[in-house]
Amino acid sequence: MARGRPRSFDRDAALRRAMEVFWAKGYEATQLADLLAATGINPPSFYAAFGSKDALYREAVDLYLATVGAGSMKALAETGDVRGAIEGMLIAGLDTALASPSSGGCMVSLGLYNCQDRNAPLREHMRELRHGTLRLIRQRLERGVADGELPAGADLDRLAAYFVTILQGLSFQAQDGARRETLLGIVETAMAALPAPERAGLSG
Repeated sequence: MARGRPRSFDRDAALRRAMEVFWAKGYEATQLADLLAATGINPPSFYAAFGSKDALYREAVDLYLATVGAGSMKALAETGDVRGAIEGMLIAGLDTALASPSSGGCMVSLGLYNCQDRNAPLREHMRELRHGTLRLIRQRLERGVADGELPAGADLDRLAAYFVTILQGLSFQAQDGARRETLLGIVETAMAALPAPERAGLSG
């Protein structure tokens, strides 16, 4: 491509189509041919626009988190009470998992748990994103304590780890074909782990 020549394709649209392929198939199962077919561009244009498959995946994950995958963290941050925030996060997460291509679950929750050694840096990137979700859940629980919605003695580390595990587990269940009502039942059961304020005197 000559310098200064405008691209003959819509980069944003190509990125979204690439995201859908990665979401459906995962990073390692996605081949360059899959991405070229989905985006409708040739190899020189692909590398000029995105640099590499690795770089494109990182961009695709960012797009996912900003768009179709944003619901769970939005619910966590914006719902007024802590119980509603946690429940809203889990329901949004299961809906996103069920909406994924081929019921592939959450792109971040299931992204690169196991991979080839050469993809270890990308695995660490995905792991840090999941750790970020854990931190956000804990911060929301801390707000719940500060607002008097949770007992001061609540074990926030344990609760945050529990709810991030439920969030990730919903994706695994969706991937294995669980129906929405089944996943909603898991959410209902999980919410029983959130202590009520009046239990503060029993928390130790």
